[in-house]
Formats: sequence, C-alpha cells, structure tokens
Amino acid sequence: MADVTTALVKELRYRTHAGLMKCKKALVEAHGDIELAIDNLRKSGQATAAKKSGSVAAQGLIVIKIANNSKYGVIIELNCETDFVAQDKAFTNFGNEVVTATLDQKIIKLDVLKAKFEEQRIALVNQMGENINIRRIGFLEGDVLVSYLHYARIGVIVSATNAEPNLIKQIAMHIAAIKPEYVNANDIPSDIISREYQIQLNIAMQSHKSYEVTQKIIEGRMRQFTRDISLTDQNFIIDPIKTVGQLLEEHKAKINNFIRFEVGEGIKKANINFAKEVSALCK
Repeated sequence: MADVTTALVKELRYRTHAGLMKCKKALVEAHGDIELAIDNLRKSGQATAAKKSGSVAAQGLIVIKIANNSKYGVIIELNCETDFVAQDKAFTNFGNEVVTATLDQKIIKLDVLKAKFEEQRIALVNQMGENINIRRIGFLEGDVLVSYLHYARIGVIVSATNAEPNLIKQIAMHIAAIKPEYVNANDIPSDIISREYQIQLNIAMQSHKSYEVTQKIIEGRMRQFTRDISLTDQNFIIDPIKTVGQLLEEHKAKINNFIRFEVGEGIKKANINFAKEVSALCK
C-alpha cells in the first residue's frame, strides 16, 4: 500500500481536476493506488452528474468561433446553474475547447458533440458542483461571415454576400438588440402567418366593426407582425430613419442568413422564494 503523500494528491488533482479533499479521500479509500482512485472519482463524478442533471441550468455563456478563411463559423450555448460558475475560468476554458473542436472537426450534430465531451463535462460538474450542459450548436457558411458577442450572453453570426464586414458587424449588433427571427418577410413560414392571422381575426371580430373595417385592421396588424420579426423590414437601430433592407440596398449587399443565441432563452427557470429560504435558514 502506497503512502498518501502530498505529491500523490497533487498528481491526482492534476489528472482529474477534482478538489484536494476529494482527491485525498479517494487515495485513502484506494490505499494509495492512483489508478483505482481515478476510476472511483470518475464513477463518483458520473453519479454526481446524474443527480445534477435534473437541476435547471439557465445561466452560462455563448461562444463563437470563425475559421481563419472567414467562410465557416460555429456558435454554441453552454449552460450552468449560476452566473458565478459562468464566469469561472474552468467553465469558460471548457466552452472555448468545445467550440474549437466543433469548428475544426465541423461537428454539426449536438449528440455527437455531447458524446465527445461527456467525460470532461462530468469532471467539470464534479469540480463546479453544478449541472453543466452543452445545450445547442449552430453553424453558418458564407462569402462574408461576421460575428458579434454581447458580454458572452448574446451571440450572433451573420452570413452575407457582397458586403463590407463593418456594415455586417453593425447589422449583427442590430440583430442582437432587436431579435428578428427571419431575414425577409417572405421567409416566414405559412403556418406562422396563418396562426397569427387567426389570432388577429378573433381579436378584430370582437370589436363588432364592419367587414371592411375589420379587414383593414387585420391587414395593418399583419403588416406590423411581419415587420417586427423580419430583419430587412425593421428600422435600423443605429439609423432608425431607414430600414435594414434599405441600408443593404444602398450598399448593394445581401444578408443570406443569421443565427442568434441568447443564454437561457426558452428555458423555464425555477421560481425561488428567497424570503422563504432565508426565513427557513434563520430558524
């Protein structure tokens, strides 16, 4: 049986990234056998990750990377439970490693990416004590590819043709702020248009106005609906006198596609009654 020395604990910590006390305990239980200690820590980490998988992970960061030739780019959302962990160097380093592998190996399937990094994710869950999840990935190709990150919480990639990168950078900032869903109104799926039309029809019918007036009300609201969610119809945030479409026309440029990720969007966050929790702790 090997002695559990400080050097052995440090080596185990270096190889597993587990906490010092966990490393010492694992070595004691393994009677100084570092390989057995590593196996036990991995099993323990998998159990911890399984327990943590049910916790809501709505914080995190967005990471973007574009290839050196600027023709291919990827964006990922990596989640954790608290903003504190989102700013931890180990967490951000993990995000950078994931996005680099996604770009270099052109991984386009989320399940493939998750499988590739599952052991590292489990180790990080064990280290951070929080649920950590590679939530989604996106990728774009194009002649002009530009990205924008807003405090690592909102990320945008834009694919364009015949455009100056500085112009597309401004449009990427617009997308981050205004949240369009489609490039042009013609890109909006017909089922979404139909659903909104039915909603507006039901609202307008309650006013008990004439058929002609009702139709005009619906047409106006539908025009507003499409303007709100299509990029080229939106007023440009930097120069609201013109639309994004007019700006692009002036520069003879075209937006082909874009991806916008925002940390935690669509995740149902738990309602926490902090007053109740503090009261319970004080008892």
